Amino acid sequence: MITTKRLAAAACGLLVALSAGLLPTTAAAADGPRKEPPKVELVLDVSGSMRATDIDGQSRMAAAKQAFNEVLDAVPEDVRLGIRTLGAGYAGEDKALGCKDTAQLYPVGPLNRTEAKTAVATLAPTGWTPIGPALLGAAQDLEGGDATRRIVLITDGEDTCAPLDPCEVAREIAAKGIHLVVDTLGLVPDAKTRAQLTCIAEATGGTYTSVQHTAELSGRVRQLVDRAADPVVTPVATEGAQRCENAPRLGAGLYSDRETFGEHRWYRVEVRPGQELRASVSIGADRAVNRDYGILLRATTVHGREIVRGSESGDGRTDVISTGLRYPKATLDDADGDAADAPETVCLQVSNSFSAGPAVKTAPGMPVELTIDVVDGPDEASDVAAFGLGRGWWLLAVLALTGLLAGLVWGWISRWCISVWRTN
Repeated sequence: MITTKRLAAAACGLLVALSAGLLPTTAAAADGPRKEPPKVELVLDVSGSMRATDIDGQSRMAAAKQAFNEVLDAVPEDVRLGIRTLGAGYAGEDKALGCKDTAQLYPVGPLNRTEAKTAVATLAPTGWTPIGPALLGAAQDLEGGDATRRIVLITDGEDTCAPLDPCEVAREIAAKGIHLVVDTLGLVPDAKTRAQLTCIAEATGGTYTSVQHTAELSGRVRQLVDRAADPVVTPVATEGAQRCENAPRLGAGLYSDRETFGEHRWYRVEVRPGQELRASVSIGADRAVNRDYGILLRATTVHGREIVRGSESGDGRTDVISTGLRYPKATLDDADGDAADAPETVCLQVSNSFSAGPAVKTAPGMPVELTIDVVDGPDEASDVAAFGLGRGWWLLAVLALTGLLAGLVWGWISRWCISVWRTN
């Protein structure tokens, strides 16, 4: 009997030991292969033209440094970031040397924010603008592995190292099939620079953005770095209707469409009680447009009553203009059964007030991206859609009461000071 108990105890101990050894392996196998961190390289133009002082009253170089500091502070932990410069080391007139002037300032890898900021702080506008060689160097910096790769090129001028055409370089990079995207940002660009940077971006499936202010630069670069960490889903092609009753029914997701100048397009979304509709729209001005333009996103009932709207306007050159709205659907406390959960059809209208000169083609329409999300609504349905007053009218009441009390106290103090002054 004792021997049997000892054998049973030994078997149990062996089973526990084996289980302890196998569990980590099983857990690791369940996790599957780890995904490689995304790689991003920022390519910064440090040529002599970056001395120009036309961005928020400071030089283009100072604006770029400020934007880089803000971007480096916000880089996600899982992104492997590097920095490459062009035109930072040679100030002479020898084109052969000037067109080789590109170097990696900070290697692609885990980010040490202090070291990266220190490296950027030492830069001074110097030489030529070898965009083509810089793109080739950045592509080599990002080689290896299966991670997503992105180059963000920031420059204020077109390439000065012809015949090496940077647009052809971008096409060669795309032809390699390594899924490397090049996004371009033009600092106060002229027409030639805009055309070249647009060509580079389009060749690799990237985006081009014109930048006039420091905040625009830092914000756009941060978006692109975040996009590398969390790639954007491919938009679903759709076609809006001229009236709500004929509009396509859309669910949560990202959709693409095209809209001609001054057109109105309609889409439909189902929103249940207790849910909140969040929608945003972006229209790209992919051709020359007249000054003074705007876009409008309206949410209405099927009977045409407006629920809420979002709008944005501009009066200068832009590449993308966006707006959005939020609509929380209240829960029907007094309804029973199916009526309490019956969805409401919300009609979304996308309009634009773009116009163009007689020589500009109006077909095809301008590209539209419509983002729709339907989430659990807030506690009070009135706290977002109605006038933006936080959680309902109580915020307005608090502000009014605070103002009244402050006015009474200030009046009492003023009268007391005047009476003291008269007495003395």
